[in-house]
Amino acid sequence: MLQIAFIRENQEKVIQALAKKNMDAKTVVEAVVELDEKRRATQVELDNILAESNKLSKDIGELMKSGEKAKAAILKEKTVINKEKSKKLAEQADAYVAELTDKLYTLPNLPADIVPVGKTPEENLNVFEAGTVPVLHEGAQPHWELVKKYDIIDFELGNKITGAGFPVYKGKGARLQRALINYFLDKNTEAGYNEVQVPHLVNEASAYGTGQLPDKEGQMYHDATDDLYLIPTAEVPVTNLFRDVILSENELPVLTTAYTPCFRREAGSYGAHVRGLNRLHQFDKVEIVRVEHPDKSYEALDGMVEHVKHILDELKLPYRILRLCGGDMGFASALTYDFEVFSTAQDRWLEISSVSNFETFQSNRLKLRFKDKDGKNQLAHTLNGSSLALPRVLAGILENYQSPEGIVIPEVLRPYCGFDIID
Repeated sequence: MLQIAFIRENQEKVIQALAKKNMDAKTVVEAVVELDEKRRATQVELDNILAESNKLSKDIGELMKSGEKAKAAILKEKTVINKEKSKKLAEQADAYVAELTDKLYTLPNLPADIVPVGKTPEENLNVFEAGTVPVLHEGAQPHWELVKKYDIIDFELGNKITGAGFPVYKGKGARLQRALINYFLDKNTEAGYNEVQVPHLVNEASAYGTGQLPDKEGQMYHDATDDLYLIPTAEVPVTNLFRDVILSENELPVLTTAYTPCFRREAGSYGAHVRGLNRLHQFDKVEIVRVEHPDKSYEALDGMVEHVKHILDELKLPYRILRLCGGDMGFASALTYDFEVFSTAQDRWLEISSVSNFETFQSNRLKLRFKDKDGKNQLAHTLNGSSLALPRVLAGILENYQSPEGIVIPEVLRPYCGFDIID
């Protein structure tokens, strides 16, 4: 959530910045400033009445001590009137705060200065490419055919149990999936991230805290009975570990990693581009989350990008990195880099990771602060990244490592799998 003081002092800057995210924010920004003015004026009036009431109470006490009960009675009548006024003003101030908060929740984060202007994924900026696209043998197949051939993932069985987008991993497919999870976690912990296991359901406050609500309400699975949400990413519960927390400056940075299944409704996703593992309703992902000092968060973002690059280099998959344009960025992000692996059999790029800096957007919602050297509370910066999302990494391995003899396992994964080939 954007800070109200910043909006108040930088209205035009906010409007222009959000235009980069293809939002006409003028009406909302003006409404926010107007509501804030009303709230502050009401609060000043309330504070004055409360101060007057405190003085009246002291005066009444002194009059009662001196025996001037008649004068004290007159002042008591004033306190009754003030009490009623203060009650109405407090209710009005609370109403302004609630309306103001609802307005603020509709405003996305401001994009960083280096975010490219653009409206579509085609306008993202390609900033890095690595790896060699293999030349596949004649008769090479996309992964949804390979998994049938080797009986390692069953989409039809998952459809019977639950519905489309909930695959069943079998045999060496399940073991490869588990190997990837353990490999990713090991790489993250070796890099200094502390591993945690977190709930897969979160409450409404947690979903608001990281910006999933109200922006992505239609994409989340919701249990109305208990008012809980299935997590779309481990980012939500992991970042909420720090909700309402005040850290000391010397505790920063805080590095956390977690494996969780993720659940997304993916409403409106149809067509050939979502076949097989390309888009699922339930999938596994290993996440990294950082809480950083504001002065060091962009250095940390660069470090996270290098970390994911190192993993993909070890897997020897062809990949590229995109700096997302304003129109393709997430609601809460100030700057995002997407990693895409090349699917040789599909002849297309598949997104496998997003690494983002949210600056103070999430921490303002979460009330995540640190005490600086002067003893003042400051909002921390939060960052997160996929390290990595499994389905499309797995699709990339299956397709890029296929051979006439079978699917060769990347060398770095063999100790985790216990086998060298799926045949």
